Amino acid sequence: MKVVLVNPPYPKEAHQHPPFIPLSLGYLGAVCEKNGYEVNVIDCQGEKLNFEGFRKRLSRLNADVVGITSATLTYKSALKIAKISKKVLPDCTTVLGGCHATFWDVNALNECPSLDVIVRKEGEITFLELLQKLKNKEQLKDVNGVTFRDGNRVMRNEDRPYIENLDDLPFPAHHLLALNAYKKMGKLIIPLMTSRGCIYWCDFCTAVRMFGRKYRMRSPKNVVDEMEYFHKKYAVDQFTFYDDAFTVDRKRVEEICGEIKRRKLDVQWDCETRVDMVDKPLLQRMRDAGCIAIWFGVESGSQMIIDKMHKRIKVEQTRRAFKLAHEVGLMTVASVILGFPGETEETAWETVNFVKSLDPNDVGFYIATPYPGTPLYETVKAKGWLKTEDFDKYDTATPVFETPYLKMEKLKEIRLKAYQQFYLRPRYILKMLKVGGVYGIYATRTSLAYLLRALHLKLS
Repeated sequence: MKVVLVNPPYPKEAHQHPPFIPLSLGYLGAVCEKNGYEVNVIDCQGEKLNFEGFRKRLSRLNADVVGITSATLTYKSALKIAKISKKVLPDCTTVLGGCHATFWDVNALNECPSLDVIVRKEGEITFLELLQKLKNKEQLKDVNGVTFRDGNRVMRNEDRPYIENLDDLPFPAHHLLALNAYKKMGKLIIPLMTSRGCIYWCDFCTAVRMFGRKYRMRSPKNVVDEMEYFHKKYAVDQFTFYDDAFTVDRKRVEEICGEIKRRKLDVQWDCETRVDMVDKPLLQRMRDAGCIAIWFGVESGSQMIIDKMHKRIKVEQTRRAFKLAHEVGLMTVASVILGFPGETEETAWETVNFVKSLDPNDVGFYIATPYPGTPLYETVKAKGWLKTEDFDKYDTATPVFETPYLKMEKLKEIRLKAYQQFYLRPRYILKMLKVGGVYGIYATRTSLAYLLRALHLKLS
């Protein structure tokens, strides 16, 4: 049986992100190959393929199953991919997975007759069992974790239990991708997933609802085995950990760092974590083992907004985490959400000024986006604040709901000015020029882009 795995293109009008290695398809591809299936991956984002480009690529492949992943932003693109797949390969089975499909499964099947099956939540074991059933021409009624069409009815089977031992998963099949497409400033950075799930329950987050409120971890040896494998296979010397909170288990982080040093792996890496889950000795240990940067979930500079998010951190903890990270020589990135319900113009500017006072090396000002499956979605929907369910607009740069406290146009204006104020500080530009490397060059280019945009707006 032949399988094609697809990452759909971004919507044309959406805020575009640089292509990144689709880790979920890497895992699915590895699991399929391990069990004897022939696999091809079409990453429309990495290969810069539009829908016609995808059609041409698919027409050269004789696939029995087309598996599509999507986030909320690429959901409508995924449906178009399913339609094209059915036209090119009328007998193929189309499968959609990912966080959006998990919480929009019945809607998706009702909206798109070309879609056959939804794989919900963690997909590796479910997808493998689905392939086995399709290969043997068996019914899907016993496959946990799928929603499917049975005649005129949509059937939703029970959820599948989560994978308890993540070490059982093979390393992602990155050889199925055109890896040169993902280089940044000429450098290939390989993503790593070392855990799934979260012990927190933030109102804006789909990850914990996708992977469960339990922190499941790969062993330190297994994690560093993967780093060493790709370091040797592709001469990669930089990695990025995709875990939502890398330092939840301090002992495991210390063991990963110890294993990197014991093997004398000459690599650099970055990670994302919470501000209340670091201290100076741990940060120093990470720095000594090759960590160069940390993404911190700042979210807001207003304690009132943080509390509304159920983030369960204090502004003082954020300030302390950045201070400690800088003291040990780590670069920092502040991840911020603007426009969460309750946000006013005053609290938004409080956040912007707070972020500048933290002096991070980079920042992401993201518009609060109500993804299906989150309490944020349920809240704005129930209150009548949701202005559109055109998911092509759910790009974290475009407001899609409006509260009585802050107008959408004002929120867009604040976000633009926030970026301008952050990137156009002379002291910041000089600082990042000194940093150099991928981070320094990227930040400097971003500053230049905002300068040119500001000049254009002024002249026009």
